[in-house]
Amino acid sequence: MRRISRITVAGAATASLALALSACGGTSTSSNSSESKGDKGLAIAYDVGGKGDQSFNDAAYAGLEQAKKEFGYETADVEPTDGETDADKEQRLVSLAKQGYNPVVGVGYAYAAAVKGAAEKYPDTTFGIVDDATVEAKNVADLVFSEEEASYLAGVAAAKSTETNTVGFVGGVDIPLIHKFRAGFEQGVKDTDPKVKVISQFLTQTAEEGGFSSPDKGKSAAEGQIEKKADVVYAAAGLSGQGVIEAAAANKVWAIGVDSDQYLQEALAKYKDSILTSAMKDVAKAVYNLAKSVEDGKPTTGIVKGDLKTGEVSLSNSNPKFADDAELQKAIETAKEKIISGEIKVKSS
Repeated sequence: MRRISRITVAGAATASLALALSACGGTSTSSNSSESKGDKGLAIAYDVGGKGDQSFNDAAYAGLEQAKKEFGYETADVEPTDGETDADKEQRLVSLAKQGYNPVVGVGYAYAAAVKGAAEKYPDTTFGIVDDATVEAKNVADLVFSEEEASYLAGVAAAKSTETNTVGFVGGVDIPLIHKFRAGFEQGVKDTDPKVKVISQFLTQTAEEGGFSSPDKGKSAAEGQIEKKADVVYAAAGLSGQGVIEAAAANKVWAIGVDSDQYLQEALAKYKDSILTSAMKDVAKAVYNLAKSVEDGKPTTGIVKGDLKTGEVSLSNSNPKFADDAELQKAIETAKEKIISGEIKVKSS
């Protein structure tokens, strides 16, 4: 049964939501017959790059769509704006909570301060934050992942696939979260073949500089690595990763995608034959599971971590050339088993 805090404020309050959201980022809502009951459910606020990044944000949206379909309630998804402050983000979350959306999820570590503030104002609403474990509150779920484990397997795949003994890593922003991707990838490469060189770089020092939202930056970085003989390039850079994939396809080398199975992304279809695999983290499942916990009346809170053992990080097998390579698959499965058993300790920095 849905909790009383799920009942929405109608009429003028709905209008006020539209006004508030127009001031701090666009929104889209969808509903069905449950709207007449005033029920509102999951709302998500996107990270930089927004909906359509074919990666991190789109995975969160997939979780929202699953919840909407299964629970039959109204949902909302809200875009970020350029140059916004923590106060802007908090107002966005507060606006959603005020109207009865529950849970409300900030997609990305940048929402930490905003989630903390909004959760204090609305203690009866469950909040979630993806990729941050610093918000400690009774009504907040920190949805985090062992990205370094999937990245280790990506490193194994890169080391087994390179013909030049040189591979590349492109990180969107020089922050601890992306350090996890780099550390796991570099360790996976070196453990598999110490002779393989890894060229690593970050696009920007801050997200505000466009590290997660600039395909042109990703393309330029990948081209530079390819000029240095990298023939497998792994990007952990959000929307910027599309530029890395484009560069790989143009130069007939391998790209490794991130977060979502990018081989299957419609916007990347013309490049898919160059996408060897993707190091995935199941943001969709984490977002859906949080919504389900609220729907069931037992909201999940605290740190919720997905890893190889839980199946919430993994490598995709959609590319037949990758899936049908028996030697490569054996190496990856062996590494996976050793990580799960604890025989391999994957570095996170």
